[in-house]
Amino acid sequence: MDHLSSFPITQRWPAKHPDRLQLYSLPTPNGVKVSIMLEEIGLPYEPHLVDIGKNESWTPEFLSLNPNGKIPAIIDPDGPGGKPLGLFESGAILLYLAEKTGKLLPSDPVGRYETLQWVFWQMAAVGPMFGQVGFFHKFAGREYEDKRPLERYRAESERLLRLLETRLQDRQWIMGDDYTIADISVLGWVRNLVGFYGAGELVHYEQLKAVPDWLERALARPGVQRGLTIPARG
Repeated sequence: MDHLSSFPITQRWPAKHPDRLQLYSLPTPNGVKVSIMLEEIGLPYEPHLVDIGKNESWTPEFLSLNPNGKIPAIIDPDGPGGKPLGLFESGAILLYLAEKTGKLLPSDPVGRYETLQWVFWQMAAVGPMFGQVGFFHKFAGREYEDKRPLERYRAESERLLRLLETRLQDRQWIMGDDYTIADISVLGWVRNLVGFYGAGELVHYEQLKAVPDWLERALARPGVQRGLTIPARG
């Protein structure tokens, strides 16, 4: 096993347990995907808080691991072939961890690809749309006189929620009886939309039934509860 010192990011965030997977993150909707996943699968890891409010994700050390400057990112000291692997993009990390451990991703090809399509749906649609609603409803976008951008993203977010509502009809989880990385990928964003962003009324969340029930089931999971607070904020 090669030493983690070959990764410049460890100079700023030293590893106390270099034999464990290293997580560089913050409890945001994207960040908690990986901490929840790690808690659910029980893989030993060491979390490091990357404070995006202080632009720490744009430091040379972090950019050496993720040139896109976004959390989360990981280093697995026991990657393929026993060599360290650095990885960024939350969806890619979820897939990697699922395949590494054989957990939370169906083994049959049909189920596997169906699960992955929902993960990619979150990455391509839910995250960007809900994030724009947050900007235009809660943050600086509120100052814009032109409300057409907010309405555009509000309407699309509502459509996405109703799509998820249809998918979850008579289902416990996105893939039916099995909780998977698809649920982990989506749950933090729905929670943020109606909680932190305070946009539930805006997207008519109260008119939904299956989505709130699904979110309640997900948030009751011990692994989810732990993962939502990791890394601990200072």
